[in-house]
Amino acid sequence: MLTQTTTRVLEPSDLDAALEVLGRAPVENAFVASRVQVAGLDPWRLGGEMWGWYTDGRLRSLCYAGANLVPVCAEPDAVRAFAERARRTGRRCSSIVGPAEATRLLWQLLEPSWGPARDVRSRQPLMVMEQPSTTVTADPRVRRVRKDEMDLIMPACVAMFTEEVGISPMAGDGGLLYQARVAELVGTGRSFARIDDGKVVFKAEIGAATARACQIQGVWVDPDHRGRGHSEAGMAAVVAHALRDVAPVVSLYVNDFNTAARAAYRRVGFRETGAFMSVLF
Repeated sequence: MLTQTTTRVLEPSDLDAALEVLGRAPVENAFVASRVQVAGLDPWRLGGEMWGWYTDGRLRSLCYAGANLVPVCAEPDAVRAFAERARRTGRRCSSIVGPAEATRLLWQLLEPSWGPARDVRSRQPLMVMEQPSTTVTADPRVRRVRKDEMDLIMPACVAMFTEEVGISPMAGDGGLLYQARVAELVGTGRSFARIDDGKVVFKAEIGAATARACQIQGVWVDPDHRGRGHSEAGMAAVVAHALRDVAPVVSLYVNDFNTAARAAYRRVGFRETGAFMSVLF
């Protein structure tokens, strides 16, 4: 008997089935799961479509198609189906990002029509912690950023983004979307920083959060303060906040070539459990 497969855009009524797929890998899927739990599957609220791949009528894999293209629990046959749909619709995203194996195949299939990419980061170790650091003392001066400190935190966020991605987030729309995202993280208490005499020394955000896992992003130390252990003590503080207030597992992913950051995270207590891949346009 032949297996019947199909791919379609999910609707709000498919929410429970989508959450079941996302729940299979709560750490890997934290970014997409956090968006779905807040916005559901309505494309306008979600900021993109959610594609579903079915075998014999059962939802097996997902692909978030918004500002990012993100394969979720995607088997090779599902990746091929998502790539075909992406080719037909054309590129609307600024990046492809997700678990390395599925993302690598997705990019291999899309590169002939979507390439070249501005940058391909083929291996970004996924690191996790489930307990506060026992090796690094958390910086007591790292705290939640207040809403009245947006003018202080924005330049640090722009500097981090520009260093990490290679372009300024203020390009295009003048930074309106980026400023709105930073304001959202500050407003929800997920932006953390050490601020000394009106200057951001260290900052990081909990960018995605569900009841089962959260993901730290945007880790940055002011260049004048690097090499003094601020990243380690700051991360120990953010991890402690996250484990206490957000989720039982804290994760992040980092470029494999950033050996200094990987070593710092290991000293804090993070361990590698897998890998992501990013394709930047």
